[in-house]
Order: sequence, then C-alpha cells, then structure tokens
Amino acid sequence: MCGFAGELRRDGAPDRDVLARMQAELAPRGPDGEGSWTDGPLGLVHRRLAIIDLTPGGAQPMVDEGLGLAVAFNGCIYNHRELRAELARLGHVFASTSDTEVLLKGWAAWGEGMLDRLAGMFAFALWERATGRLVLARDRLGVKPLYLADTGGGLRFASTLPALVAGGGIDTSVDPAALHAFLSLHAIVPPPRTILRGVRKLAPATVLVVEPDGTRRERRWWDPPFDRDPARADWTAGDWEEALLAALTTAVERRMVADVPVGVLLSGGLDSSLIAALLARGSDLATFSIGFRDVGDREGDEFGFSDLMARELGTEHHQIRVGPRRLVDALPAAIRAMSEPMVSHDAVAFYLLSEEVARHRKVVQSGQGADEVLGGYYWYPPMLEAPGDGLDAYAEAFFDRDDAGVAALVAQAHRAAGDPTRDVVREWFLAPGAASPVDRALRIDAELMLVEDPVKRVDNMTMAHGLEARTPFLDHDLVELAARIPPELKLADGGKGVLKRAARGVVPDAVIDRPKGYFPVPALAILEGPVLDLVGDALTSRAARDRGLFDRATVDAMLADPNAHRTNLDGSTLWQLGLLELWLQAQVG
Repeated sequence: MCGFAGELRRDGAPDRDVLARMQAELAPRGPDGEGSWTDGPLGLVHRRLAIIDLTPGGAQPMVDEGLGLAVAFNGCIYNHRELRAELARLGHVFASTSDTEVLLKGWAAWGEGMLDRLAGMFAFALWERATGRLVLARDRLGVKPLYLADTGGGLRFASTLPALVAGGGIDTSVDPAALHAFLSLHAIVPPPRTILRGVRKLAPATVLVVEPDGTRRERRWWDPPFDRDPARADWTAGDWEEALLAALTTAVERRMVADVPVGVLLSGGLDSSLIAALLARGSDLATFSIGFRDVGDREGDEFGFSDLMARELGTEHHQIRVGPRRLVDALPAAIRAMSEPMVSHDAVAFYLLSEEVARHRKVVQSGQGADEVLGGYYWYPPMLEAPGDGLDAYAEAFFDRDDAGVAALVAQAHRAAGDPTRDVVREWFLAPGAASPVDRALRIDAELMLVEDPVKRVDNMTMAHGLEARTPFLDHDLVELAARIPPELKLADGGKGVLKRAARGVVPDAVIDRPKGYFPVPALAILEGPVLDLVGDALTSRAARDRGLFDRATVDAMLADPNAHRTNLDGSTLWQLGLLELWLQAQVG
C-alpha cells in the first residue's frame, strides 16, 4: 500500500518543491490521500492507499509527539494486531487501528529488534526527533522497494526511482556495470546499483541508519540458512509436505488481514490455484485471469485451467481478454510505470490485469515466488551434479549471455571494466550458509533474482493502479522452511515436487500434472507489427543515437531480422534493447 518519499538535508531545511514533485510522481500508488511533514532537516511526503484503518487516523506521515517519532511507511504488517496487543501490555496507548502506528510504538519499545518481530512486507523511513537519526528499512524479501539518491545537499529516498528523478538534480546517465547486469540477467540489476548512476536501492532485509553528522551504518538483519537442519534430520518426505502446506495455509491467512475485500490473481497454474483453494474454503472469493491473442504457435492464455479452478472452487471469476490493439496502446503506460526497466512480458500482462482488477478489489494475493523458493525452474536439476561451487553451471544455464556477448552489444564507451555481473554472482555462490550448488542457486534466486524481477514487476504494475498485491510464497516463515527442505524433494516430479505432493487433494490433479506454463504475452516474444514499429522507432530515434548505448551495426542487423536474435533463455534480444531505450526515453528523455 502507498508510496512515500523524503529528503534529509545537511545544509538546512528540505526543499518543499522537490518534495512536492516526488509526491506527485507517487500519486498512482496512493489514490486515497496525501500528506507531508517537515521537522528541521527532514521532510516526508506520502500517498495513501487505504487498506487498514480507512479513517483519517491511518493517514501518513504519522507523528507521535509523545514518543518523538515520525514515520512514512509502504506495505502491510500482517501481525499488527498481535503486536498491538503486546505493546498495549507494555503500556502503549493507541490512537488508531492502523499498522503504521504499531511501527512507531514498536520502535519505541524494541528499536531495531522490532524488525525481527514483523511479519509483512514493508519499507519505511522513521525519524527520531531527539537523536536526529533517520532509519530506513526494507522487508526480508524486498517485496516493497526503497530507492536512494545522494544530492549535493543530502539524501533523498522514495518508493520509486521515477520519484527521485522527478525531484531533479539526479545523475541520469547509464551505469556501465548496471547495463552489463541488465544484459546478462534478463534486466536484473543487483543492489545497490540501478541502471542510473545517480540512484541506488536499499537491499532487501537491510536497515540503514543515518546519524546527525551524516555517518551511515547499514546492516543486513535477516539471512536464512540454505542447508539441512539437524533437528529435522529424521523427517520423511511426508513430514516436509505436511509442514509446507501448513506454512502456506498460515501465509495466505496472514494476507487476508485488511479492512477491504481481498481477491486472487488466478493464472491457472499450481501456485495461484493452491492459494485460491486454501482461501476459498471459508469465504466468498473473487478471482481474476488474463489472456492474449495467440501468435504463431505460442498460446496467449491459460483460461482452460483458470476456468477449471474457478468452477471447482465456485469463485466469482473474472476472465479478462486483451486484444492486440489494447496491448500496444498499453505498452507506453506500462513502461512508464516501471521503477526500473523490466523486459519480462509479464510486466505488461500485470499492468493490464491490474487495471481491470482495481475496478473490483484493492488487495489481491498472487502466486509469485514459488518457482524460486521451491525449485520450479529447469536450471535447478543440473545444479545437483554441478562440479565445484556450481557457479559455472548456473551461469551457463541462467545468464542471457556471457561477458563477450554483452561486449558485442554495447558500444565501447559504455562497456564495464571486467565482468561485474559474474563477480556479483560469485560473491553469492561463495558466501557461507548454503550447503550445495543447488542450494546456492536457490538462495540467489530467492533473495536476489526473484526480488529484482517478478516481485518488482508485481509491485510496480499493481501499484500503478492503486492495487496492492500480496505474495504468500514469500512469507518469511515459509521461505525459511523451504530453504531447509532437501533439494531432491524440491526438484522431484519435474520441479516443486514437494509442493505438488502437498497439493494433492487440495487442487485437482489436472492442474498439478499439467506442463509448466508461463504468463504468455506472445506479441512481445515474437516482434511484429505495431510492437516492432515501436521498438524500431525507439532504437533509431535521435535520443537513442545521442545516448549511444549499443553498437549501431548490431542494432541495424537486428532490425533487419527482428526475431533471429535470441537470448540463452529464448527471449528476444531486440526487445531487451528496445525496452531499455523506451524506458530511458520515458524517464529521463
């Protein structure tokens, strides 16, 4: 829910015009209200999507004069009622029923220890008036974003990168190391970098404390082990399946905490179908699915399976069909809604789906994360037999292209020194806490790749329409459990074996046993017609030529044969280049 921004100055009061521009950029994330607050060197602005405590008592920024604390917050604390009761026993008195106020009282009671008590998705900026200390924090799996920019006079922060750009005074040139990662990891740029030199992002599960003298302390506050638990050494496969289903049940129930109705995005795959099945047991449920026109031999919808689940569960089902013209018309707006450039076709699908869902619901649950957390992708089985630390096997299977392939695309002036993408991945693979190559692959995918692709995609595209998406497969208790599950159980049955077996009797076998599907948007996989024209115009524009990111001869060859150039994962290279240029033109000109 919501979006916030702020500025902490070292040389005086915050710039109100900067704050206003950032707040205006955040308006789609919070259609239900706005607020601003300044205190000495700090200014906070907020846009509200009212989900919990719909009264003015839940408005932000929220200030507790008695405690000398102020906060701007994006997200939802699912266990806020339990924490409220605990804090009340400690003597705290509440003026609202909002989860935001729980953050203020919780910080007063427990300080940074509060973070470990929170079950939810969140990013927040908290100000201690007495100490002059600013605290910025982000949830364990990075479901809610937080971007940072150092300016000449201090620090700015916001829920989106475009909000920081709107504030002005930001270096918007392309970071060569980030460009290298973008072209290696299907548009993923590992934190703290973003594609722009002047903007950074706080990593998930990280708290950043800025002291009055400007010094900073940054700490990762959650780091689950991806190895075997001696206390569960005698567990059978059935024990793991039972524990996983119980954890998912808790996760979906937690995500029903709201003062508005909650729906489900139902693709027809196992993950969203299982969420819907667990929720439909005790309540009326609205479900939503989307489909596109087929292109060539690529199917554009999975309605057969989503309709099956809707009939099985008796949900109020909404089937959304998107024609080719609507897809093309929506592309510029979807690209404009991206905090960072994202090449996944799902982004546009989620943008259109969210536009329709927001007419009916303000909160939905979604199945993102199960493949990364529970071993659903094809590159995991080879990791079981990978030699050494597994880095080479992972790079061969997962990277779009190697360093030489990146160099062949990028103009000389924008090439990064060395191989920065492989260096980052190597750090993850060599870090302690993962028992085997497959555990290392699952860890980096759950804690980095997932955060910077599907999680960000869902947040950006839903919040563009004032819709909040909740992802039960990213419940931290479930992720901690899944990290301990023996890899062979996760990779069984063609992937996610432990989840498939746990789902028997809850979801129809036809859904469990179906071939793995993806959110299909064929028009972005095979470029033709208006989409190809859009990409071609962007890459041959004066702005693109002036920017000069890519080797001109290579781009011309791709435009001459648009669908011949494919990534290692069979994506369109031309779409990758075109999407980046389209995003840069939308955000920085």
